Amino acid sequence: MAAPASRQVRRRARAAPRPRSAEDWWWDRLAPRGSGYHLLQSDSMLLVLSEPGPARPRAQRRASRRTPRQPPRGPSAAAKPKAGLRSEAAAAPAPAPAPTPTPEEGPDAGWGDRIPLEILVQIFGLLVAADGPMPFLGRAARVCRRWQEAASQPALWHTVTLSSPLVGRPAKGGVKAEKKLLASLEWLMPNRFSQLQRLTLIHWKSQVHPVLKLVGECCPRLTFLKLSGCHGVTADALVMLAKACCQLHSLDLQHSMVESTAVVSFLEEAGSRMRKLWLTYSSQTTAILGALLGSCCPQLQVLEVLRLLNLMWLPKPPGRGVAPGPGFPSLEELCLASSTCNFVSNEVLGRLLHGSPNLRLLDLRGCARITPAGLQDLPCRELEQLHLGLYGTSDRLTLAKEGSPFLTQKWCHTLRELDLSGQGFSEKDLEQALAAFLSTPGGSHPALCSLNLRGTRVTPSTVSSVISGCPGLLYLNLESCRCLPRGLKRAYRGLEEVQWCLEQLLTSPSPS
Repeated sequence: MAAPASRQVRRRARAAPRPRSAEDWWWDRLAPRGSGYHLLQSDSMLLVLSEPGPARPRAQRRASRRTPRQPPRGPSAAAKPKAGLRSEAAAAPAPAPAPTPTPEEGPDAGWGDRIPLEILVQIFGLLVAADGPMPFLGRAARVCRRWQEAASQPALWHTVTLSSPLVGRPAKGGVKAEKKLLASLEWLMPNRFSQLQRLTLIHWKSQVHPVLKLVGECCPRLTFLKLSGCHGVTADALVMLAKACCQLHSLDLQHSMVESTAVVSFLEEAGSRMRKLWLTYSSQTTAILGALLGSCCPQLQVLEVLRLLNLMWLPKPPGRGVAPGPGFPSLEELCLASSTCNFVSNEVLGRLLHGSPNLRLLDLRGCARITPAGLQDLPCRELEQLHLGLYGTSDRLTLAKEGSPFLTQKWCHTLRELDLSGQGFSEKDLEQALAAFLSTPGGSHPALCSLNLRGTRVTPSTVSSVISGCPGLLYLNLESCRCLPRGLKRAYRGLEEVQWCLEQLLTSPSPS
């Protein structure tokens, strides 16, 4: 009897409740018993999961899987009892009726259906703001009905890019595919894109006019339109879009075949609210620039004219006695860059920028006829980025040898990026120009963080002075600089590489 008694004592000791710790108390507060949730702890996160419905016994699950056999119907199928067994069958009690199965509770719908629709839309909005609506919204709509309802909210579809489905295919197949996609857009525009703000069309060849018509009818909040590689853009489509979308202020027509009459008609209708305009230079761009200079876009902030390699810009001189227009008072960025020399002169630049005091970025790469004297006369006083690099220029004898101090002395307190690559300024002229960053007004450090001196005649002493006087310099290009010692003629990126260049310049002997 001693052995059973000791076993009972052990069982009682094992069954005694252990004291609750602080961790158990927090776990009960986060997921109390009976709440339908339980916690799962991993190395770097704490998951709150919904518990499934009550588990059924294994025998009950097996019984539910088995389908009861139906007894055969008809008089021949009923077996007659034997005569000797009639009395026993009559004396036996009737079998008790089978218990009716109780309806089981369905599984938990899950946390996805418990989140309110407004909160789910806000979560989707954060993801759309980071990565765009596609392909996330298309995939989220396939999860469940609640997610489909949230992904279908027009407020999430504010940025859309529509590319031709058969790019590079034969013309007949591309036209057929565009018509098929157009049929889908007839439903998508009013049901998904009613609050669209930014639209990009890529490589549309034949159905651009119907698409723009749908956009004008269903997207009144459109603010940005980009047509890249599109054909068949007519003046009627652009004018209709300008009248229907009263908030449209940015238009990008680079790499698209659009006639100048269509662009001029659009600017005449919507020019008063245009802020950003991107164009590709062609033989018809002169008419567009003439309309711009005629004060049709007083609020223009960004103007970029992309010049192709096989075209040459020959701006027409103004007529005699023609008074200059008001220009672009709100212009902040102007890009007239090209890979080879063009014919943009100081006179043309002055006509474009004579009324732009708020200019922040000026990109004149490849414009070999622009001189420092012409830039000094510009009305802008707080220029932050100036790009004057010359790439592919063969005739270096015609380049200006002096005048670079005019640039730095005017904008040394605001200039953050300066590109003088390929310019023909002399060693002394560059020394005087870069010395302006060493004596900024008020004793503050200069804002210069990027300096490109590739192919110039800058000396080691000048480079050392610039690095010492500009502690925020993060990019320095010294490739093909003849006056620098070997091993240092390269591009430096980052503060550590720039400081290493300074150490090498201070310790290396000057080249002979």
